[in-house]
Amino acid sequence: MNAKALLVLLVLSLVTILVLVCMLLVRKEEFSRCGADSEASLKRQHNDQSLVFADLSAEEMVLVRKYLQSNLNAPLVDAYYADPSQNCIYYMEVKIPPKEEVLKFLDHKGRQPPRQALVVVYFGNQPVPNVTEYVVGPLPRPAYHRDVTVNQYGRVLFYHERPVLGNEYEQMHNVTMEKFLEAPTFLMEVFGHNGSNFAGLTSAPRGFQSGDRETWVALFQNVKGYFLHPVGMEFLLDHSSLNVSRWSIPKVFYNGVYYDSFADLERNFKKKNVRVTKVKAVMPDGAFSSMQPRVTPLGSGPLHYEPCGKRYSVKNNQVLSMLWSFAYRMDANRGPHIYDIRFRKQRIVYELSVQEALSVYGSNSPGGLLTRYMDGSFGIGRYSYSLVKGVDCPYSATYLDATYFFDNWEPEVLKNSICVFEQNVEVPFRRHFSNLQSLYYGGLPATALVLRSVATLGNYDYIWDFIFHPNGAIESKVRATGYITSAFLYGDGLEYGNRVGDHTLGTIHTHFINYKVDLDVGGVKNSLISNDMTFENIKAPWSPDNEIRQMKMVKNVLDTEDKAAFRLHDNMPRYVYFAANSNNKWGHKRGYRIQLISFAGDHLPETDPMERSVSWSRYKLAVTKRKENEPFSTSIYNQNDPWTPSVAFADFINNESLIEEDLVAWITTGFLHIPHAEDVPNTVTLGNAVGFLLRPYNYFDEDPSIHSPDGVFFTSEQDFTSCDVNHIACLPKTATCVPKLQPFTFEGFQNLTRL
Repeated sequence: MNAKALLVLLVLSLVTILVLVCMLLVRKEEFSRCGADSEASLKRQHNDQSLVFADLSAEEMVLVRKYLQSNLNAPLVDAYYADPSQNCIYYMEVKIPPKEEVLKFLDHKGRQPPRQALVVVYFGNQPVPNVTEYVVGPLPRPAYHRDVTVNQYGRVLFYHERPVLGNEYEQMHNVTMEKFLEAPTFLMEVFGHNGSNFAGLTSAPRGFQSGDRETWVALFQNVKGYFLHPVGMEFLLDHSSLNVSRWSIPKVFYNGVYYDSFADLERNFKKKNVRVTKVKAVMPDGAFSSMQPRVTPLGSGPLHYEPCGKRYSVKNNQVLSMLWSFAYRMDANRGPHIYDIRFRKQRIVYELSVQEALSVYGSNSPGGLLTRYMDGSFGIGRYSYSLVKGVDCPYSATYLDATYFFDNWEPEVLKNSICVFEQNVEVPFRRHFSNLQSLYYGGLPATALVLRSVATLGNYDYIWDFIFHPNGAIESKVRATGYITSAFLYGDGLEYGNRVGDHTLGTIHTHFINYKVDLDVGGVKNSLISNDMTFENIKAPWSPDNEIRQMKMVKNVLDTEDKAAFRLHDNMPRYVYFAANSNNKWGHKRGYRIQLISFAGDHLPETDPMERSVSWSRYKLAVTKRKENEPFSTSIYNQNDPWTPSVAFADFINNESLIEEDLVAWITTGFLHIPHAEDVPNTVTLGNAVGFLLRPYNYFDEDPSIHSPDGVFFTSEQDFTSCDVNHIACLPKTATCVPKLQPFTFEGFQNLTRL
C-alpha cells in the first residue's frame, strides 16, 4: 500500500471517529432531553399528612419497648428466647386513630391525632397467664399505657389462644429429637438416620376444643422443596403445659396406622407388625422439587422501563401520580393496608386492606385432614421478604422497606419488601377504528400504577397487587404460587387429590382471601344499591299480535345489613354499588361498583365447631355499618382457639340500616385447588389470580381517562407519522434512551423469621 492510500485511510478513520463521537453526544443529549420532570414535579406535591397512617419507625419501637420495661411492673424477656412461662412482647405496631379524628385532621385542618402504638404482651409468668393488648402513647415520648383487651374483644384473651413463638417451635423440635430416641431401630432401618434429617410442617388448629394446644407435625425429607417429599410419618405433639419438660407425643402416625408413641412404633416394628414402605432418599437439591432451571439462560427477555422517567413519586408512606394519591403501611399480621385513596384529589376509599388468608385442606393423613390455616395468625406482613428485581417486580420499580417488631427484642427491617411501579398492560384500555363515514383511529394504551408485596407463608407465596387505573377504577388482586403441601400416598389417598410423585399426594384445598373496603363515595355517608336485569313479555307496539321478550333493569335499595350479606354461592345482583347522596350531570346517584373475580370452593359447613372463627368466608360480599370496635373481620387468636373465637364476623351482621351511613364492604374471594402434575415443582400464577374491582358507576359525567395525555387519535387526513399529531410516532426517537439500571442486589436472606 502506497503512502497516498494510507493517508486516505487515515483521514477516513478520523472522520469515522468524529462521526461516532458526535452520534454519542447527540444520543446523550437526547437522553437528557427525554427524561421528563414529572417525578420531580410530583415530589413537590407531597405532604406529611399521610404520616398519620405510617408504620412505627425503628426508633419509636425501641422507645415503646423501653417504656414498657420500666412501667409494666412485670419482668419482660426477649421473645426470641422466651419460654411459655415467661413474659414477653409478642409484637407491636401503629395504632391507627379513629376515623373521625383522622378526617378532621386531613380535611378540616384539625389537630393531628396523637401517635400511639398497639402492643401485644404475653404474660406467662402470672398466676393466671393471659395475653394483653396495650395502647402506648403518645409518641415519640410515651407517658401512658392502657389495657384495651376487653374493650376490643369483650373478654380477656386466654393464654392458650396466643400465636406460637419462634422459640416454642424450636422447643417443639428439641422435644421431638428426644422422643426420636425411643425408636432408634425403626428410624435407622426405614429412613437411614436417627431423625436428624427430617423437615417438619406443623398443622393448625391445635386440637378439638378450647384449651387444647396439640399440633400434628408431618415429616418430609430435608431437601430443597421438601414439601413434595413426604416420608409417611407424622406425630402429635402436646405442648399445652407451660413446663416444656411435660410436653409429650401421644400419637404417632406411619403409613396409615396410628401408634401411641414412638416407643410403641418401635415395639411393633421389632415384632414385624409395621407395614414399611421404603422411600428412596432424594439428593439435597430436591430432584424433581428443585426450582433450578433445567436449561441454561439465553439472555434477558422483554424489559420494562420508563423512557421518560417515572411518572409517580414516593415519599415516606405516600405515593403520588398524576391521577392518584394514597398512603400505605404493612400490617405485620394482615399484610398490606392502603389508606386515603384519592383520584384527582377526591377521596374514593378511606381504607383498603387485606384481612385474612384461609386454607382448608383435605387428606387421609392427620395433619392435612385437620388443617385450616389462618395465615394472619402467622403474620402475612412479617413474612413479606425482599423482592427480586426483574422477577417479582420490574427491575426499575421503586423498592421500599418495612420495619417490624415481632417475636424479638429489637426492630427488624425487611429491605425492598414492597415495590411501586407503573405498568404497561400491553392491551388497549379502550380503542375504536372507524371505517364508516369518517375514517379515524382513537385509542388509549392501558397503564396502571401498582403497589405490590409478596408474602411467603411456609410453602405458599401470595402476590398482593393494588392496581390504580386511569379511569378511576381500583383493582385488588392476589395470585397464589409456591409449593403445594403434599401428603404420603397410601390407601384411599386418591380421593383427596392427585398423585404427583412416587409417594406424593397433592392434597385438595381451598384458598379464601378476605378484604376490608371502606369506600367513601362523595363523602362518608353512602347507601347500597343494586342493579340487575330481567326479561318481561310485552306485546310489540307496532304489531300487538306478537310478543317480545323485553330486557329491562331491576333496581333495588339494599337498606339493611341482612339484605347486603350475600352467601358464597348465592345469586347476587350483578351490579352492587355504593351510592353518594349527590348526583352526576345526568341525574344519577354518583357511585362505585364492586365487581368480584372469584372461583371459590365451598365454605366450611356452619355445623363445624370452628366455623364461627372464619365466618367471614360465608359471604362473598357483606356490607355493614362502619364501627370503630369492628376494625377487623377476624383475630390472630382465632387460629389457636377457633372454637371460642375472640372475633366472629357473623356477629357484625345484625340488620342495621345502611341508608346514608358510613359503610364498609367485606369481600371474600378465592379458589379451589386440586393439585396436579403441573403444580410440580411449583404452582404457577396463571389461572390462580382472584380479587375484585372498584369501578366508577355514574360517579363521573364521562370516562375520565379521555383526559389522559397517553391518548392517541388521528384521522385519514392527518399525517399520523408526525409527532405533533401522534405521540406514538416519536417512539423510535424516545426509545433511543437507554435505561440506567441500578446494580442487582438482594437482601432476602437476612432477618429471616422462624416458622
